[in-house]
Amino acid sequence: MGKYILLPILVLLLLSSTNLLAQPGFDDDVTDTPIDGGVAILAAAGLAYGIKRVTKKKAN
Repeated sequence: MGKYILLPILVLLLLSSTNLLAQPGFDDDVTDTPIDGGVAILAAAGLAYGIKRVTKKKAN
């Protein structure tokens, strides 16, 4: 049953990826937005969760 659901999802993702090829050009007056704060917290939380899962798996 799972492989019958996976195939249409895979086809949909492959067909929709053609819209994601490129980004339109920007004007010269656009300033870049720094990625900090929230992304660093999420990355640290993901790293901590991964370490917790690995150590828990090794203990079993």
